[in-house]
Amino acid sequence: MTDIHSTAVTDSPVCWPALPLSEWQDTRDTLHMLTQIVGKVRLALTPKTNHWWNAALHVSARGLTTSVIPYNDRVFEIEFDFLEHQLVIKTCDPAARMIPLGPRSVADFYQEFMAALRALDIDVKIWHMPVEVPNPIAFDQDTVHASYDREYARRFWRTLVSIDDVFKVFRSRFIGKSSPVHFFWGSFDLAVTRFSGRPAPPRNDPDPILRKIMQEAYSHEVISAGWWPGGGDVKDAAFYCYAAPEPQGFAKQRVRPEAAFYQQQMGEFLLMHEDVRRSGSPTATLLDFLQSTYEAGAALGKWDRQALERPLEPAAA
Repeated sequence: MTDIHSTAVTDSPVCWPALPLSEWQDTRDTLHMLTQIVGKVRLALTPKTNHWWNAALHVSARGLTTSVIPYNDRVFEIEFDFLEHQLVIKTCDPAARMIPLGPRSVADFYQEFMAALRALDIDVKIWHMPVEVPNPIAFDQDTVHASYDREYARRFWRTLVSIDDVFKVFRSRFIGKSSPVHFFWGSFDLAVTRFSGRPAPPRNDPDPILRKIMQEAYSHEVISAGWWPGGGDVKDAAFYCYAAPEPQGFAKQRVRPEAAFYQQQMGEFLLMHEDVRRSGSPTATLLDFLQSTYEAGAALGKWDRQALERPLEPAAA
């Protein structure tokens, strides 16, 4: 019998578990803060990479990882293990630290995490305010977020594993510049982005700090797709695709499957997670959404598709 620990990606319900936001929002909000704390360490210690790729986390065999972070003449890695429910800090030395993941405040986690780094002779300072959330609370003062449901943390990881696999198949079809498949802890989403190769117009965001951040993220034309657990106007987990800058007529394009729709306030095509999960083949349904939304943006944006796309190989006889 397949269980939720399995890492083989198939179209089985185990690999595409139900993830209703109403059932785990408190856990999601707490994990959002914990990933921001860990992500800020990666951001502080790694060389800046175009479009902030150096800041992102990556799906691992057990959760989410920073991958290797350089520190003086050493390296270390931080991983959220959603199977054993602990944060693991490993170094190139024998030394390591493990912090239990459970119902505890962000403030408590932050203090123990920073103490663990110091115990490993890793001295790093991070800005202790979360980003991209309404009404942010400093990490060391946040006693509001303190939830952790083990079952939903595991479902979250299992979902990321399956989506990561499909996104990588989609990424392999493009030979132009493309981002890795990566998890942005600011917006708490898994994403993959394709680039036309052309510069984008300068940003005009009113907030100068936001403008600087967004200018780096969107310095070139992109079509970006991803998965997000939901929030605000989007009441549940959803896949998305947007083009930046958005070509005229993009919102009116017909995309697949029929359940996909354009969300005007967000300026994105959305396909709800449940619609994918309940389809006959979640993998095929998701690839159809990714391909059709990309094609809509690339055609209207006059991308050089012949130069950027890998010809699809014919199916084996």
